[in-house]
Amino acid sequence: MELKPIAHIHSPFPEKFGVPRQSGLIEALRAQILFLPEYRSPEAVRGLEGFSHLWLIWQFSQVPAGKWSPTVRPPRLGGNKRVGVFASRSPFRPNPLGLSCVALEAVDFSRQDGPVLHILGADLVDGTPIFDIKPYLPSADCKPEATGGFTDEKSWEQLEVEFPAELLARVPEEQQAALTAVLSADPRPHYQNDSERVYGMAFGGMEVRFTVEDKQLRVQSVEMK
Repeated sequence: MELKPIAHIHSPFPEKFGVPRQSGLIEALRAQILFLPEYRSPEAVRGLEGFSHLWLIWQFSQVPAGKWSPTVRPPRLGGNKRVGVFASRSPFRPNPLGLSCVALEAVDFSRQDGPVLHILGADLVDGTPIFDIKPYLPSADCKPEATGGFTDEKSWEQLEVEFPAELLARVPEEQQAALTAVLSADPRPHYQNDSERVYGMAFGGMEVRFTVEDKQLRVQSVEMK
């Protein structure tokens, strides 16, 4: 079977660093799904506006072809403990396919390159190829009794973000909440904990630099790229 992209995503993340570790963690994050010309048919999305959430099947396009491992070190376990690749959501898989659940904000038929899907909570790098889109069905897809394996053992710890007003003012108002939430979710690899290190993250055409000490993240600079 040959998989062909039907669309690409337009998101604030030009690179992997800073991308949320799972979809839906940061609902304030806005992105758009742009269909390739041959799939830009209003008929193809007829009825989609009635659903609140979507499943996206996509490609880990920044993983080198053929690079996979039978065991991986999930960030949730601090990057120190190995589990089987099929017990994880690692991108280093035999078939580098990702699965994300996102909220559907709107279906835009007015654009010349439309229809365009406006979504919330995506965990995809800008330009990621999308192979398929399916509606999320609460009656079938929601399992309140489900258990999360090793992910239940340790919850994510949010950081307190210190964002000086003069630096926050450099961020477009419509992106301020999303950027602050991304920083609060701690974009660093879990094995890095150097309070002297200045980290840099690209977001929405900006370069954001920050430090982390204990559980506090302080933004050092915001520059347009």
